[in-house]
Amino acid sequence: MNTPVSQPVRDIILAEPRGFCAGVDRAIDIVERALLKFGAPIYVRHEIVHNTHVVQNLKSRGAIFIEELSDVPPGATLVFSAHGVSKAVQDEAQARGFRIFDATCPLVTKVHVEVAKLHREGYEFIMIGHKGHPEVEGTMGQLSDGIYLVEDVADVARVQPRQSERLAVVTQTTLSVDDAAEITAAVQARFPQVRRPKQQDICYATQNRQDAVKLLSPQVDILIVVGSPSSSNSNRLAELANRLGTEAYMVDGPADVKSAWFEGKVRVGLTAGASAPEVLVQAVIQRIRALGAISVQKMDGITETLKFPLPKGLKLEEPAAPS
Repeated sequence: MNTPVSQPVRDIILAEPRGFCAGVDRAIDIVERALLKFGAPIYVRHEIVHNTHVVQNLKSRGAIFIEELSDVPPGATLVFSAHGVSKAVQDEAQARGFRIFDATCPLVTKVHVEVAKLHREGYEFIMIGHKGHPEVEGTMGQLSDGIYLVEDVADVARVQPRQSERLAVVTQTTLSVDDAAEITAAVQARFPQVRRPKQQDICYATQNRQDAVKLLSPQVDILIVVGSPSSSNSNRLAELANRLGTEAYMVDGPADVKSAWFEGKVRVGLTAGASAPEVLVQAVIQRIRALGAISVQKMDGITETLKFPLPKGLKLEEPAAPS
C-alpha cells in the first residue's frame, strides 16, 4: 500500500558507486553467453551471484542452479559461481567430463593463486571470513590442510597453527574493511612474523561501496541498502551505516520497503550491494517516491571502469554481413 508517510520524505540521495561490480558483471555475462551459445539448460554450481532477482531471471532463461555435481548430467555445460570453488570440486567436474566455464571473480582467483604459491613455500594460513560462505569454502578448499578460519578477534586467540615461522593471512574479499583490519591487527599482535598480502584481499568494489556509505551516512536520516539476505557485501553496508549511527535497512526489492521506516525522515540514502542490479535500485526509488519523495540526487563518488576478460570459448558468432 503506497500511503505517504505523515511527514513526507523530501530527498533521496544515491550512493556512488553502488550496485554491480566488474566480477558480478562478468559472472552474469558468462551464464548469459553460455545460454546463447550452447542453449538451455546451463548448469551453475551455487547461485552465480548472491541476488534473488538475478538468479530468478537466469532461471527463467534456462539456467539450473545446483550444489552437487551429481545433479549435472554427463556432457552438460557447467559454470562455477563468482565465489569460486575448492580444488575437490574442480577435480570432480573435470573427471565427470563437463564443459566448464569458471566465473570465479578474478580478485578471488588472485587469493587462490597466492595461497597455492605460498603453500609451495611451506606456509600455513589464517583466513579471515564467514564460516559457510561459498567464497571461504572455495579458498580454504584450495588446500587439504594448513588453513585456519577466524571470524572475529576472539577466534584469533584460539587458533592453533602448527607453526608460526611461515604463516600468512588471507581474507574473504567481501568483508567489512574495518572489521578485517581489526582482526588482521589481532593476528599480527599474536603472530608478529605473519605475512600480509602485498595488496589487501578486500576487493576494490567492497571498499568503494563501504567508503561511499561512510560519506553518505552523516548526510541522511535513514539508509536503504538494496541487496539479498545472502549477500555478504550488502549486509556489511547496512551494518556499517548502523555502526555510524544511521538507521539502515536491507531490502531485496521494492516490496520489502515499509512506510513506517520513513516517519519523521526527510533525507533517505540509497545504495546497493555489488550483486544487486540497478533495475532494483530504480524500482525502490519509485516505491519511496510513492511515499512522498520529491527529489533524487546522486552524491559525488568514484567512477568504476574496471572490466575483466571472459573465459575462452564464449565468443558469440557475429551475424553475417548482408551481401
